[in-house]
Amino acid sequence: MVRNAADGRSDGGAAPGRYHHLIEHVQDAVVEFELVDGDPIVTDVNRAFVEVFGYSADEIAGESLNEWVVPGWKLSEAEQLDSNTASGEVNYKQVTRETANGLREFLYRGVPYAGCEESDAAVEGGFAVYTDLTEVSRNERRLEVLNRILRHNLRNNANIVAGHTTRLLAELDEQTAESTSVAATIERAAHELERLAEEAGHIRRILDHPADEPTDIDPAPMVLSVADEHRERAPNAAVEVDIDDPGQVMADTRLRYAVDSLVDNAIEHNPNPQPRVRVRIAKADEAPDEASGEWVAIHVEDDGPRIPADERDVILDGSQITPTHHGSGLGLWLTELTVETFGGALSFGESDLGGNDVSIRLRRR
Repeated sequence: MVRNAADGRSDGGAAPGRYHHLIEHVQDAVVEFELVDGDPIVTDVNRAFVEVFGYSADEIAGESLNEWVVPGWKLSEAEQLDSNTASGEVNYKQVTRETANGLREFLYRGVPYAGCEESDAAVEGGFAVYTDLTEVSRNERRLEVLNRILRHNLRNNANIVAGHTTRLLAELDEQTAESTSVAATIERAAHELERLAEEAGHIRRILDHPADEPTDIDPAPMVLSVADEHRERAPNAAVEVDIDDPGQVMADTRLRYAVDSLVDNAIEHNPNPQPRVRVRIAKADEAPDEASGEWVAIHVEDDGPRIPADERDVILDGSQITPTHHGSGLGLWLTELTVETFGGALSFGESDLGGNDVSIRLRRR
């Protein structure tokens, strides 16, 4: 790094380059500055700043930081942050700043020199630390657009397909077994698209609201409610509930998404005319730690065909996600992301019913 600190400071200021070794080894872009009449004047920068902003150390040393990196329409915001620094306050704000290659978004932290809180005198300088959030922010916006458009279009077009298929079938002069079968296949595909749109919405809600602090929930009432709903939706299915180990677990009401999705999958992907599903709450076997009884498992068992190994592997990160290897739907992804939010674990086994045993392990509260 090229050292570009000023030769001196006003009385009471830190010596030039005092923090040089520290900021040089910080991976974020860092600027050390003096406050001169409230304006941050650059005294030192690290390599990361030069790489991210594209301004050489020789160019920016001794210059106003705001004149180099703050867009004109953001100047009042930057001046307020500088004022906060001058009063000894640490600033945190997501900001837009100008680089040699255009605008980028950063998490800005303005850190005043230490010791100022013990005096009424204004702070004479500090540090500006910039964490580049540009790609994260852009990806979030892109995903939001895709999520809204895809969910809206999937749902609307699925409704159109299902509705028109029914109308076409009704207007046929002669309904053959083949035409009825074709119509039924189209309707099933349309309903599957609707379900994907609904699951995508649930996933979005899970990702938008991570569990910041542990909360409590008794899963038993929720499991009973989910079972009742599926009995109404699929009267041909036998949905049983077995609660061996009631009590509170570390989760919240979003746990319902995961259990509902597993029960739905167990019914929808079972070719038996009368599919059987059992939802069981029990003490977890082979708990992830040595403390016996610390974990509870919610098992969703069925008598259908086993979930393919590649589907299980990709969900549990045992296999790389590729365009041809990513799972056939969102249901298991919804479950995995939900369980992950609560610090739990998802596992796959074989049920004594002859099919799958997909279990959600959660820590007992």
